Amino acid sequence: MESFLSLFDPNQPDDGFDEEHELNGNSSGSSEYEVDGNVNESNNSSNNNNTTSNVKSNLIFDFEQGVLPPEPQLGNVEYKLKLVNPSKQRFEHLVTQMKWRLREGQGEAIYEIGVSDAGHLQGLSDKDMNASLTTLKHMAHHLGASTSVLRRKTVDMRRSVAEVLVRKIPDDQHNIEVRVAVLGGADAGKSTLLGVLTQDELDNGHGRARLNMFRHMHEIQSGRTSCISHETLGFDALGNVVNYKYNEMMTAEEISDSSTKLVTFMDLAGHRRYMRTTVQALSGYSPHYAMLVVSAGSGCNDTTEEHLAIVRALDMPFFILITKTDITSPDATLQELRTLLTNIGCRKVPFIITNTDEAISAGSNQVSENIVPIFCVSNVTGTGLNLVTKFLYVLSPGISNAEKDRLELEPCEFQIDEIFRVTDVGSVVGGLLVQGVLTENMPMKIGPLPNGSFHAVTVHTIHRNKAPCRVVRAGQSASLSFTPTQELPPLRSGMVLLGDSGNIDEPYGTYFFQAKVSVLFHATAIYVGFQTTVHIGSIRQTAVIRGIMGGEKLGTNDSASVMFEFVGHPEYVRPGMRILFREGMSSKGIGVVTQVFPVNKTRTK
Repeated sequence: MESFLSLFDPNQPDDGFDEEHELNGNSSGSSEYEVDGNVNESNNSSNNNNTTSNVKSNLIFDFEQGVLPPEPQLGNVEYKLKLVNPSKQRFEHLVTQMKWRLREGQGEAIYEIGVSDAGHLQGLSDKDMNASLTTLKHMAHHLGASTSVLRRKTVDMRRSVAEVLVRKIPDDQHNIEVRVAVLGGADAGKSTLLGVLTQDELDNGHGRARLNMFRHMHEIQSGRTSCISHETLGFDALGNVVNYKYNEMMTAEEISDSSTKLVTFMDLAGHRRYMRTTVQALSGYSPHYAMLVVSAGSGCNDTTEEHLAIVRALDMPFFILITKTDITSPDATLQELRTLLTNIGCRKVPFIITNTDEAISAGSNQVSENIVPIFCVSNVTGTGLNLVTKFLYVLSPGISNAEKDRLELEPCEFQIDEIFRVTDVGSVVGGLLVQGVLTENMPMKIGPLPNGSFHAVTVHTIHRNKAPCRVVRAGQSASLSFTPTQELPPLRSGMVLLGDSGNIDEPYGTYFFQAKVSVLFHATAIYVGFQTTVHIGSIRQTAVIRGIMGGEKLGTNDSASVMFEFVGHPEYVRPGMRILFREGMSSKGIGVVTQVFPVNKTRTK
């Protein structure tokens, strides 16, 4: 062991892992935008303190301020003072510009009409506004995109500004997909909420709406989710909700086909005994957002705080829904959330959504990462649910276009999270394509096997959102089947499918890896020999700490380079992957893998 630990490199180059920033998820304490003291207050003044009342000034497109920040050079937002009778050359330039903005927004762009590049809301007359909207529609049609007016505001007696969503589905996709993980304590109403949203039928107050979400008899009997459940909510080009009540006998495949945008919910378990399943989903499926559900009656319990800590550790944007407001006033829970979000370890600004304008502003401006939208809803009366659907309609994947292009150019890597056995098909694996582009009949290698090696396979068919497709791109989840005549090795969760990288070295699994970690919380101290459960992507396995660089122990808020060893079998790990480790039901720390020792190489040392 000592000879092997001599490989432990204390001088690894800095990987850009900012310990305090990653640990706390802090944004700058000062706002990037000016504070407007005349911003409209919430309808319920008791729900706002000074921090909350000023949060609207942090949102980019708050028309009530009378001025917007200057037009951003990057991103999917474009300001246009007016678009009246452009020349042919000007029209072609505008179309090219729209194409670039759509690429920046992964198929979605926001146009502010009647606004100068400096952000002044000059407004247009009705005639000019209608002409500008018509021109914008023609521009979108030229690219095969659609337009929908999100809101239109009067800024002067006879002048107005408009905010328009332009959406174009990529040519190789059925729709634009946003993945949302649903978190929260047991009995917070997560499954009931998803049942109401996807079935378009209010709850009866006794959990009827959640029955369609459960997959096992013990879940129906106990009323508690124990496994990962995937549900979809679609939107058509005009922003109408597409769910199981959209048409008679609607199926999941028809929802996908009828939607230009699809929100995929992952209903995760809220009970502490299923914490490992919840962490597995957050780490393996890499959702774009987390939706934290809190009951107005029970408020923020230990599980709520634990889920919030995991979300912050993974640096994932999130929003909050307070349910059961028909039974209990949400005021006390709102105050708890304010305290929790604004403390030193979090430093987020709660933004209580009370109307459609605020929902659109919160959904279309996720660049304000320090803002956490909060909705107060009732699954029985339906209060606030329309604001949630409007928010989801304008919410877009948070990955930048440059990062997406970079990931697609990388060799294929598909992380396996679930394994099924389908009659007449054989083994089917479900998971996430973290990088590259995967197509039908593509040769791949699956592993690692118990000896660390990989086995050659060929992908036969691909399904996304329960519908067949021909290609999967980086960041998309899918289910894959293999050529029926092929012999497959024993499959397990945590394996990966790798494409041909063109490198001479064959891929191999590893038992040992080095990571730069930060401890979130531990009651005593972590020493060499500490046994913990490690989550890296879809990997979930027990590991032992074999070395701590620069010291003998780690405590709360300490950081160090640490050597881990998997206990059971080798896994495929590469530098740059995020790691989360826990003990029992409590998260202990986060980090980034810095060095890996493949089985085939360490054996020759």
